[in-house]
Amino acid sequence: MAGKNHKGCKSKLLKVVLLGDGGVGKSSLMNRFVSNKFDSQSFHTIGVEFLNKDITIDGKLFTLQIWDTAGQERFKSLRTPFYRGADCCLLTFSVDDRQSLQNLSMWKKEFLHYADIDDYDHFPFVVLGNKIDISEREVPTEEAEVWCHTNQMPFYETSAKDAINVDDAFHAAVKRVIELEKYTDHTKHLHTDTIDLSKKNQKGGCC
Repeated sequence: MAGKNHKGCKSKLLKVVLLGDGGVGKSSLMNRFVSNKFDSQSFHTIGVEFLNKDITIDGKLFTLQIWDTAGQERFKSLRTPFYRGADCCLLTFSVDDRQSLQNLSMWKKEFLHYADIDDYDHFPFVVLGNKIDISEREVPTEEAEVWCHTNQMPFYETSAKDAINVDDAFHAAVKRVIELEKYTDHTKHLHTDTIDLSKKNQKGGCC
């Protein structure tokens, strides 16, 4: 069962970073996912906060260490050290704020610069368009989908307030990590096979 450690079952720790402008609902998304609670009076994050949650995907246990980072520019020096070692990143905007969508390119660039990523092209990002419970939205679904398609990232419209798609989005992030690991292992395997073949060829040529 998700949320509990099974006896004799080791969980794999994954570091998840939430990024986006201040006020888009990152803290609310994290709290909804971890404790299934929503606080309409929650304040802007100052610096960095994190919470843990255990989940099970495909019979495997994962402990998500979710880092909620302050969106304001003045907190940049506090948040960027926490990008290192991240396994996936949830880029978050609010559907009632077009600028927060436009700023995702900046957030992605900042993250990749400070996170020390080996493979930029395959790093598991997921995009969240939060606050779909608000009637006055500035960002049509199609506009966000175009941005995500261009950047090759899965997209989820969410509401931390109404608990819409929040679990799905976090689970999608973990599945992206699993896919990346499979891809990396496959690439390494192919590389090893190539090396072995070249060694065999060298052996056969010297006598």
